[in-house]
This record gives sequence, structure tokens and C-alpha cells, in this order.
Amino acid sequence: MIQRIQSLYLLLAAAAGIGTWFLNIWKATLNDGSIRYFNAQSSFIVFLVLMLVVGLALFCIFLFKNRKLQFRLTILNILLSVAAIALQYFKVQDTANDIQSQGKLITTATYLPGAFLPVLIFIFLLMAARGIFKDEKLIKSLDRLR
Repeated sequence: MIQRIQSLYLLLAAAAGIGTWFLNIWKATLNDGSIRYFNAQSSFIVFLVLMLVVGLALFCIFLFKNRKLQFRLTILNILLSVAAIALQYFKVQDTANDIQSQGKLITTATYLPGAFLPVLIFIFLLMAARGIFKDEKLIKSLDRLR
């Protein structure tokens, strides 16, 4: 059923993924006073992985009749979210190296709140997988009683 708690967690993971598309992840102030931003749309591969995470989370919401497949796809989505976190980190480092290779110095660099949304995605997906697993365990125990 769609009103299960894991459906809410999957929906929250998808919403956090959509939020990463629009929020800046990293901000750097250069020595000449200019400011550079990095967001998910700055890198095609980060954007693509986050799109897959959002799409898979939304797809898993409607797999409530096939809990085994829903659980497997949620685990796959957890792995994709870990990949998104790693890609985000490496792409930010690559952007910083590109700026410095142009001969400009970065005076300050900070991660913005949008950088922590992939961590929230990971947590929501873990909680959804836990809920799906509990449901499957409950159904198996009820089948044994029949």
C-alpha cells in the first residue's frame, strides 16, 4: 500500500534528490573577488546519477505488491546514492583544481547546505529498506501461522 512509512521515506529521498538539482553544493571566493559555485547541474555525471536516484525512488514507491523487488531496487538505490556522494566530492575537488590551474587562488571555499542532501537521501533510503524488510518479515511470519 502506498500509505506505508517506507513509501514516505522513498518520497522524502526523491524530494531531497530534486532539491540537489537546484541548490548549490560548493562556493569558492577567489583572490580577485569573484565567486564560483558548483551544483549538480555543473556536472552531467552527478546530475545523471541524482536523476537515477530520484527516478528509482519514485518507481519503488509503486512496487508495494512486490516487496522483494522493491527491497532489491532500494538497496541498488542506496549504492547509487553512495556513488552520488563520492562523485559530488570528487567533482568539487576537480573544480577546485581547475580554478587553481587557471592561476587563480581560492581564498575561501565552503560546502553549502545542498551538499548534505545526498547524505539525507542515503539515510532516507536506509530507513525505507529497513521498513520494507520488516514488512517482508511480518508477511512471512503470518504465512507460517496459516
